[in-house]
Amino acid sequence: MFRPKHPTMPEPTGTVTPPAVVEPTTITPGTPASPPASTAPAPPSRPVVQLTPGTALALVGGGTAVVLVVGAVLVSMLLAVAVTAASLAICALVVRSLVNAQHRR
Repeated sequence: MFRPKHPTMPEPTGTVTPPAVVEPTTITPGTPASPPASTAPAPPSRPVVQLTPGTALALVGGGTAVVLVVGAVLVSMLLAVAVTAASLAICALVVRSLVNAQHRR
């Protein structure tokens, strides 16, 4: 139960080809090739983006929606922090009054 079982590697089935033998070749010195004439690369052509009135309106609408959603999330987080702080303050006041009342007796 506590000893791991390691898988065993099965024996290969089928035909096994022997490794290919590479024979050395002789290098004959020749005349060095001249480098090709370099030409200046053509600048990459980029598509031109044209903003139509409909596209601009869609971008403005999308940006407005993003700002409103992010603003709503931030306001809700701020409200959650404020509610938590207020409840903690009330709890602290109640505990303080209970402790003071106990000391007076």
